[in-house]
Amino acid sequence: MHRPSRRSLFLLTGAAVAGAAGALVPARAAYTPDDSFIRLRRQWRDVSAGSGQNANARSGQYDPGVQPYRDRLAALGRAATRHRDTMAPSPASLWPDQVFPSHVATPRRLRTMAHAYALTGDDSLAAAVAVGIDHYRRHVYAAGADQVGNWWHWQIGMPKALLDAAVLIGLDGPGNAALRDAVDHFVPERLLGRYDGNSTGANRVDLCVVMLLRAMLGSDYGKADLAVSALAPVFRFVGEGDGFYRDGSFIQHTYVPYQGSYGVSLLSGLATLFAALRGTPWQVADRFVFDMVERSFAPFVRDGFVMDLVRGRAISRQPNGDHDKGRELAASILLLGDAAPAAQRARWQAMVKGWAVRNTYRPMLEHAEPAFHARLSAIMKDDGVPAAPEPVGHRLLPMSARAVHRTPGWCAALSMASHRVGHYEHGNRENPRGWHTGSGMLYWWADGHGDQYSDAFWATADPYRLPGTTVSTLRLPDGAGTAWGDTRTPWRWVGGATDGVYAVTGQHLSGLESTMEAFKSWFFLDDAVVCLGAGITARDGVAVETIVDNRRTGAALTVEPGWAHIEGHGGYVVPEGLRTLRESRAGGGVTRDYVTLWLDHGVDPRAASYAYLLLPGASREGTRARAADPGVRVLANTARLQAVHVPALGLTAAAFWNAGTAGDLTASAPCAVLVRDGALTVADPRCDLDELIVAWRGERYTFGPLAGREGASITVPLA
Repeated sequence: MHRPSRRSLFLLTGAAVAGAAGALVPARAAYTPDDSFIRLRRQWRDVSAGSGQNANARSGQYDPGVQPYRDRLAALGRAATRHRDTMAPSPASLWPDQVFPSHVATPRRLRTMAHAYALTGDDSLAAAVAVGIDHYRRHVYAAGADQVGNWWHWQIGMPKALLDAAVLIGLDGPGNAALRDAVDHFVPERLLGRYDGNSTGANRVDLCVVMLLRAMLGSDYGKADLAVSALAPVFRFVGEGDGFYRDGSFIQHTYVPYQGSYGVSLLSGLATLFAALRGTPWQVADRFVFDMVERSFAPFVRDGFVMDLVRGRAISRQPNGDHDKGRELAASILLLGDAAPAAQRARWQAMVKGWAVRNTYRPMLEHAEPAFHARLSAIMKDDGVPAAPEPVGHRLLPMSARAVHRTPGWCAALSMASHRVGHYEHGNRENPRGWHTGSGMLYWWADGHGDQYSDAFWATADPYRLPGTTVSTLRLPDGAGTAWGDTRTPWRWVGGATDGVYAVTGQHLSGLESTMEAFKSWFFLDDAVVCLGAGITARDGVAVETIVDNRRTGAALTVEPGWAHIEGHGGYVVPEGLRTLRESRAGGGVTRDYVTLWLDHGVDPRAASYAYLLLPGASREGTRARAADPGVRVLANTARLQAVHVPALGLTAAAFWNAGTAGDLTASAPCAVLVRDGALTVADPRCDLDELIVAWRGERYTFGPLAGREGASITVPLA
């Protein structure tokens, strides 16, 4: 069967570029003949632009003459042609609709054109890219120019896009040298000399990518060596600041859990580097990041989307950003899998296949880039690769004040603030009303709820009534608190204890820019989350509320004495005082329906409290029955101690805010304790105990020192 040529697939016209290209027209064989850099540039092209060859789909290669690649590549070609044909260089712009400095759009358009060139070989596109790079360099990104505005644009965003485009077209001559000089001005080698400031975590990986591209452009061995060696700090655990922690936390901007945004960028950059450097003198050997895939990233993915509690200010961006980031993460994991040991690669493929199978709200294949589409399609068609189910169990990450609880049929996730983690992050005019996302926000998803916090949730939800939070209703200005996540509380007791199946998690909470203080605990069980609050105090002159839930739904709401139920979602056992509201809320050009349930603690409460059960996925009849027999005994609910006993599970758990006794359980100091199934689990959320003594039914157990264990849980058998 005849297949159209790759060039015809893009519907390119080959029209001339405005202005003379002169010596800037790239020469394909202009590089110094060196096998190492020849291979590196070829592999970079394959990873960056896609190889488009009829080969192994598992490696991201695909036939450009078959669907859906044909249509998607044609769309890329049309975009590149449009950019080429509308280019009109002037002192103020390269395109009339993108006035300089145009930090993002102009470099990205040039990169789009270069990607199209790499797949078609159309010289007119390459010539246009060369003209555009030189014009942008002379008017914006010039050696000696002042770095105005956000540093990221000058050190990462612009050079990454410009260098990628230059390498793909084989930029030669004066244009090559001038771009190298500009990059050396804004990204000097000293930026990779120390692991601090803006050169940490995901930013460090991006800077290494920039340095490697710069090395490719000039066949510079020294810069290539530096680009790879400077990755070393990313491949080790940190004890503070940016990077990976032993519990699986990933922090960026010093105070923000960020697996779902900066972390995705980090993993994408590393996957690209592993692939592009394979078989070269700079091949990456460190396998640290392989373990982080399952320890740090996978816990925050459900059915293919990344949970918002690890996305920082990015939650305020596109309406379905959680699903888009999940797709990017899956693509990076499959690409990284090419370099991983066989056993890990097999687990990752099964995991990603499971995500794709269950993501019916925003199917991965429908929105996948060609290389990822090829990899994922091959796995989906391979009966030898099982679709891994959602895991079960509890993951508690005390260093980032986050927890994820999974049981068959539903999942919950908890976002808290502490002395090391901010209430929320705002910056660059993004997420100015995320004030209370760290005030104990309890996300939850039952089957079929993959869009609950997508679909314009953040644009339309009441920011004072986020589910699970306890907040002062004091009105806050947009961007309240210090930018970039430094909105921490003074309290160290934030965390809990888990045996890997069940958990007690607690938060000593201070309100953001308010006088409110509260002690909040959550006990994660098989079919419920027990939610306790105590010591709720404020002097703001306004009411304080605890938000039982705020569901984005128009489903039927049933409210009876002692319980409530939302059809198709779940139930709530609330002994007294529950208030409800149905409303439609507008934002971002759309309107969404909400059901809100909350407890009003009154104006300036003194030691108010609450206790309720969340029953994700429960039926109305099941909720009514649970209200009649909750199956949970609250042993204590004060500012000194919160504890429960669940007879059916043989479980007793407590958040000891101070030393004390709850039923058969006694602790000598503030701690979290869980007793179940012949085992005792403890943790020191404050990370400052030299010794902890816990007594259970008269038997004493001594632990210590705990100060260096980063709040990790310790489990020992009962005597």
